Amino acid sequence: MSEFIWSLRGRCYKLGDNIPHPGGVIPASLVTARETDPKVLIPRLFEETDPGFSTRCKPGDLIVTGRNFGMGSKAPGYIAMQALGLGLLCESMSVQAYREAISTGLRVLSPCDGISLLCENGDDIEANFQTGVFINHTRGIEHSFPPVREGLQDLLAKGGTIAWLEHWWRTTGSMAKLEN
Repeated sequence: MSEFIWSLRGRCYKLGDNIPHPGGVIPASLVTARETDPKVLIPRLFEETDPGFSTRCKPGDLIVTGRNFGMGSKAPGYIAMQALGLGLLCESMSVQAYREAISTGLRVLSPCDGISLLCENGDDIEANFQTGVFINHTRGIEHSFPPVREGLQDLLAKGGTIAWLEHWWRTTGSMAKLEN
């Protein structure tokens, strides 16, 4: 397994406050259908909030949001963001939304109080999710936010809940015990 990359550097995609998961991050129809295939989800990511987003973003780009991001705790949008190699920096999001994002293996920092004031669309920004250090290279700004909690870092580094559980089963020999 390759070493997990804790820092992302790329273009800033700034969104506002109160972006709901269904209808804002991903169409509600995909949420209710419980779609989890990244190939289906990626082209529809932010299509109602930022049309054409999935064709413009690149791995390492960072989504910066205001308060109350991702209301309605669902995973499809986070699956698409993780598959695209993006990171997420939120002024605030619910515990359920944060849990869903981490469980999919998405690099996410929240709360990032005032982050919306530190960047604009298109800025060259960088975030280290293990240390919480945020740098806006375009504007020459550096700021620290709370990092991913230590207890969640292993889960994130393994790729989310399913990958962590698969690793746990392989390394503890529990799978062999169940098969016998």
